[in-house]
Amino acid sequence: MIGAIIAIFIVAYAAIALEHPIKINKSASALVGAGVLWTVYAAFGGDHALIGNQLDESVTTTAKIVFFLIGAMTIVEVIDAHNGFEVITSLIRTRSQVRLMWIVCFVTFFLSAVLDNLTTTIVMISLMKKISDKQEDRLFFASMIVIAANAGGAWSAIGDVTTTMLWIGGQITPLAIIDGVLPASLVNLLVPLLVVSYLLRGKRVIPPARPEATEILATPFERNLIFFLGLALLIAVPAFKTVAHLPPFLGILFALGILWLVGELIHRDKETREKRELLPPHALTRIDMSSIVFFVGILLAVATLEHTHVLTMLAQWLDRAVGRQELIVVALGLFSAIVDNVPLVAASMGMYSLAQYPPNSFLWEFIAYSAGTGGSILIIGSAAGVAAMGLEKIQFGWYVRRISGLALLGYLAGAAVYVVQYRIFH
Repeated sequence: MIGAIIAIFIVAYAAIALEHPIKINKSASALVGAGVLWTVYAAFGGDHALIGNQLDESVTTTAKIVFFLIGAMTIVEVIDAHNGFEVITSLIRTRSQVRLMWIVCFVTFFLSAVLDNLTTTIVMISLMKKISDKQEDRLFFASMIVIAANAGGAWSAIGDVTTTMLWIGGQITPLAIIDGVLPASLVNLLVPLLVVSYLLRGKRVIPPARPEATEILATPFERNLIFFLGLALLIAVPAFKTVAHLPPFLGILFALGILWLVGELIHRDKETREKRELLPPHALTRIDMSSIVFFVGILLAVATLEHTHVLTMLAQWLDRAVGRQELIVVALGLFSAIVDNVPLVAASMGMYSLAQYPPNSFLWEFIAYSAGTGGSILIIGSAAGVAAMGLEKIQFGWYVRRISGLALLGYLAGAAVYVVQYRIFH
């Protein structure tokens, strides 16, 4: 059974990677892969009650992420409907792609530590659509936003789902992870950023055509109110989780509800058509449901690898075959580019005890860095990458040819910085 599950996952993954050559939407491949994997598991797993409970658990975990994604994307679309990103784009005067790349990447890097890498990616890619009209140029920006968002999330306890897992599990603490991982994460961003800056030298930003005045349905007051309120609500989600001890998806849905209520109040005197286009129901029709469905399929497919202990066996094999802890963790980060980093980190947390490796030890901090940033090597290796793939229609093959090598170089450089830094100060 294990061999069949591994083979099916590889075939499904290959179909996702080759979406454009075979002309089959990646969402269909992911859903079929998930369905076949769970069917095989149920047919040969034996304990149907246990498998049913595991499926319920996987659906719950997936639903939390999907609800969060829908809520965040809808808030961004509501801000966009009010032309809210004009607040930021009006402040960016440069037409140099190199300067703009540095500004966008550093804003993303620090914003993702406050929000999370997924929400930040959605916000920044939406912002780039307001700054640059050329889709080919935006592909580079979107790809670098993914790298910057994942690097920024790795040094914050609330910036990435894996660091949050480690924080909740007691493996890391918020201040220690900043002190330990921030330099490595910064190098992870700077290395590919320097190379891309060289490639973009001399190129200019082509701004999009300004919308006609009749197309702007919101007044300047409404635009500013929705923009700053939406941004404040997104920033408040991590605080909501910390204070209320409730999952982030509830915080983002709560935030969407508040934004919706405010929108209903400030637009209550508008005509029905204008009001409809400025409120969340219309925004929900504009979000990319195909990418959300793909997210569901890939997470459910990976869940079978977790429940059949394939990932645990892989981690144990690495422990026997490699031996050196730093090489094992680097390999873990590389695997997170292929499969979801959440079950990989969960397997690692199950392999090593806190008695053996106390909080904020080398192992846990290096896992936080590697699992958080390794997903940037492939576009489907992180939630931020999947979101970017849907928002800008980034082709898997294009990302591999143009970005994967740079992301890998940054990943290895950051890993080296962390190892050297740890040995010097410990």
